[in-house]
Amino acid sequence: MAHLDGKVAIVTGAGRGIGREVAKGLAAEGAKVIVNDLGCDVDGSGSSHEPADRVVAEITAAGGQAVVNYDDMSLIANGERLVQQAVDTYGTLDLLVTSAGVLYDKMIWDMSENDFNRVINNNLRAAFVPVKFASILFRQERKGRLVFMVSDAGLGAVGRSNYAGATEGIIGLSRTCARDLGRYGVTSNAISPLVRTRLFPGDVAAQIRAAGVMTAEDQAGIAPRSPWTPWEGPGDPDDPGNVAPLVTYLCTDEAANINGQLFGLRGGTIYLYNYPTVRRSIHRWGGRFPVDELDYVMPQTMLVGIEDPAPRRELVRR
Repeated sequence: MAHLDGKVAIVTGAGRGIGREVAKGLAAEGAKVIVNDLGCDVDGSGSSHEPADRVVAEITAAGGQAVVNYDDMSLIANGERLVQQAVDTYGTLDLLVTSAGVLYDKMIWDMSENDFNRVINNNLRAAFVPVKFASILFRQERKGRLVFMVSDAGLGAVGRSNYAGATEGIIGLSRTCARDLGRYGVTSNAISPLVRTRLFPGDVAAQIRAAGVMTAEDQAGIAPRSPWTPWEGPGDPDDPGNVAPLVTYLCTDEAANINGQLFGLRGGTIYLYNYPTVRRSIHRWGGRFPVDELDYVMPQTMLVGIEDPAPRRELVRR
């Protein structure tokens, strides 16, 4: 028996990359899948039915069940229609995986309001909208699984203030859904994968390090993947298909007690992020710290060993 026999899933952003692999993975484990994808370009412009149609064709050719949805998930009416489509087509909804996202990089001083909103709408808002309506059904039926795709960009990614803001917003959304819905038997978790997709077609870490700036992986303390470890099985260490088994597991009944967590994935390694914790503290009982006292205390206590992720570089004039 497959792990998800009888389950009904929605996967947003399922036309390419991680979403495509997740949709196919869920279907291979017996889930009936609504494949949602606007078919836009990397920067959020345009639309096409071809990516979603291709994934549905791949699933059905492999013996699975899937139907297509082309709606833009940043629009509230489309989220309600998507959940209703699952109910009308397959009678219920059990799983929702949000993987829709776009990228539009600019340094913060060049980022316009439209540049910022385009990524917030296509990433953060496109996660909230379907979850809002899925949560209504999940709460009524006292069951459901939410899995959000995020990234490490929120730890600090050069030129990606919009993407970083969106991904940290989705992490907060996932954790809050875990608290809002956990009492009803619903789980909510997020995954931050390091894989190769059209949004991240190559490794820019070398360029960033050359500029003297810490990458998000440096900030998270993720060790580089060993180049000497042979890869066995399908794909390669950066294949987006590596994400599908973890998503599938979090959607199973066996994962019913995993809630409110943020997982990472790189190659064959899965890791678990801790919640933000207090690293150090200073106390002044009975009142606030005056500025001149902070000027004396902070360098000797709170700031010892603190590393600047982007140290100042002297301007060389030629």
